[in-house]
Amino acid sequence: MSASTLSSTGLRPEAQAWQDGKRYLWPLALVVPVLPYVAYGLWHRFDNALAWYLTPFLVFVVVPAGDWLIGEDAGNPPPEREGELQSAWYYRVLTFLYLPLQFGSLVLGAWMWTQPQVSLAARIGLIVSVGIVTGIAINTAHELGHKREEVERWLSKIALAPSGYGHFYVEHNRGHHVRVATPEDPASARMGESFYRFWPRTVGGSLRSAWELETKKHRLRKRSPWTLRNDVLNAWLMTVGLFAALTGWLGISVLPFLLAQMVFGFSLLEIVNYLEHYGLLRQRTAAGRYEKVEPVHSWNSDRLSTNVFLYQLQRHSDHHAYPNRRYQVLRSFYEAPQLPAGYATMIVVALFPPLWRKVMDQRVLDHYDGDALRANLTPKLRAKYEAVARKQS
Repeated sequence: MSASTLSSTGLRPEAQAWQDGKRYLWPLALVVPVLPYVAYGLWHRFDNALAWYLTPFLVFVVVPAGDWLIGEDAGNPPPEREGELQSAWYYRVLTFLYLPLQFGSLVLGAWMWTQPQVSLAARIGLIVSVGIVTGIAINTAHELGHKREEVERWLSKIALAPSGYGHFYVEHNRGHHVRVATPEDPASARMGESFYRFWPRTVGGSLRSAWELETKKHRLRKRSPWTLRNDVLNAWLMTVGLFAALTGWLGISVLPFLLAQMVFGFSLLEIVNYLEHYGLLRQRTAAGRYEKVEPVHSWNSDRLSTNVFLYQLQRHSDHHAYPNRRYQVLRSFYEAPQLPAGYATMIVVALFPPLWRKVMDQRVLDHYDGDALRANLTPKLRAKYEAVARKQS
């Protein structure tokens, strides 16, 4: 590149002129944890249980509608501007702000649960609303937990406390990122596996994996894993302390609410895990190892609406390639397989296995040029395709 093509700042003119078009959209990620407060105000004013369904209405109706109406944004920041974006505190503060809003909504929900005038319909909406806030908080914890700064790592574990999923901090970073898109990864769904079969496998498998990883780390350092330095234990203790404090304040009757929103919250995470790598498989090299993680090993979406609400989680391929990259600089890759809709829509589709298989299984096969044996399959489905291959040979 000749010097004449550079501005006085040393940047290409197009790089210097570039602006983050989503800069003032990112605060929309904080709308979800604000909605329970709005719902309370509406419920208190009109005494209508429908107010507590405002949060799921936004997440599963308004955001998907926005995906279709607004469409996609595949633009990437110029490489020369990435360092500036990475270091900008504006983006970081937006993730920090999620936590006080999250905990406030949990406290509000817990208090509401103990009020005798709250109807059954309102209680169900309360669980779903706070559960959604708790579940999306795991995505905030995901963003924070990958960073090198100690304060962000601790904030990640704090954000995980209401979901009781503190072990995610260990398993996601040191387990899932190593084994992603392989049969050994409990968080990578196999083609032919419904979400309802995936759920117990990933919940139990991720918990076991996190404990094994942390136990191995401490034993290599010649110490017992039963220590507060164990990142699984200290994260779980945050949940115990939080729930104990709320129970001490409001009484034991609040426990069903706390446990229900917890399960709903981590189930929301797991349904996202289900769709992020469904059927995708890293192939073995000549040396017998799995190939390195590439953009082709994660399902992506450039649907703008969901990306804004989820800190660009849908640009999942770049996240796996460079886990320390902050959400505002994650890139879209043309070679990454694309979902037919945003995560907010695909979560609903995944709840209906026949519809999910109709939408996704052919996409997996097309991704592997019709060779099903290159995909991550359930054992039953692999045996079926191997039998077909033997007959054809």
